[in-house]
Amino acid sequence: MPGLPQSSSVQERRQQLLELIRTRRFATLEELAAALGVSESTVRRDLEALEQQGDARRIHGGALYTGTSPKLAHFDVRQPMRWEQKRAIARTAVELVSAGDTVILDGGTTTYEVARLLLGVPIHVVTNSLPVANLFASDPASDLVFVGGSICPRTGVAQGPHAEAMIAGLRVRKAILSVAAANDEGFFNNNVLLVETERAMMQAADEVIIVADSSKFGHRSLMHLCPLDEVDCIVTDEGLSDEWRAKITSLGVRLIVAPLAEEAARGGTTNPPD
Repeated sequence: MPGLPQSSSVQERRQQLLELIRTRRFATLEELAAALGVSESTVRRDLEALEQQGDARRIHGGALYTGTSPKLAHFDVRQPMRWEQKRAIARTAVELVSAGDTVILDGGTTTYEVARLLLGVPIHVVTNSLPVANLFASDPASDLVFVGGSICPRTGVAQGPHAEAMIAGLRVRKAILSVAAANDEGFFNNNVLLVETERAMMQAADEVIIVADSSKFGHRSLMHLCPLDEVDCIVTDEGLSDEWRAKITSLGVRLIVAPLAEEAARGGTTNPPD
């Protein structure tokens, strides 16, 4: 029986590799090579391709699954939107995190992209997001603290007075938060309980970093989170207008504009996770 065309066999092998990582959450190169009957160098090449797709993350000695988030309405609708910008922001934001940091991550889709890229970094992670916690639960490099509370079924995020009480007893180096909108009044989110939880996160952090794509600026949402100058740093994408750039820097807030990936700049596309 003739063999599969090379492109098909490679695609099928990578799908098998991804399924192995997904079910095990973490696997060593040796384990993956043995399971697939290929060399470790082949596994490395396949992992590189999967990492570019956002489905896996190579760390020392193996790989972690970072693929499709849990099937939550929030992620199904929001995660694919402006995905290249979110990935660019995430690539830039992770550079602000150092080994040994304690970092709070909330449950936004941009924050989820940051979390993917922090896998394998030796940090302490505090989160109220089930999707984010699911990523770090199998990461041997990090320590995870999950904030409990009432879980919002749409987002998989813990919020409310129990979450706020737990966060109030914590102290972290950095809080990386997402927002639904920003205008002259400040930052907004669209969930009343979540905003109160995020305010507790801000109080617990030495440094507050907002990750938000440029489409969020110039708008408002349901609940006011804080004035613009109550955060330390904003990471956004190249689409932010000159007016907004000047406004943010005039307030003394550090503004970091994330460049898009080279393939996006050349007009190529990278599909978001399903």
